[in-house]
Amino acid sequence: QLQLVESGGDLVQPGGSLRLSCVGIGFAFDHYSVGWFRQVPGKEREGISCVKRMGGPTRYVDSVKDRFTISRGDPDHTVSLQMNNLKPEDTAIYYCAADLNLFGDCELTMSKYKHWGQGTPVTVSS
Repeated sequence: QLQLVESGGDLVQPGGSLRLSCVGIGFAFDHYSVGWFRQVPGKEREGISCVKRMGGPTRYVDSVKDRFTISRGDPDHTVSLQMNNLKPEDTAIYYCAADLNLFGDCELTMSKYKHWGQGTPVTVSS
């Protein structure tokens, strides 16, 4: 059974760093594009970064560009999101999602992903 498991969420002070991990279990994770999304209560889930299947290119939304870095494969079957210079507005539940996404760039739209993890909470506060 295909499963995604996120970890790494925590409470951190503004300016701090966290590294989120998304582990794919039960399928060929490297063959899937993976997106990171976040959601604040009362707001829509927002796509913030993605990485194409098989080591393809990455995308970021402007609000996290130059602060967050998505990477895959270390360790195997893992996609990580390194988050630096965190701000209070980064506080949210963070989700990873996966889909085959055979053509074009990876997607930052919820509807493009079939498989989702359970989320990990990130709180940025002093």
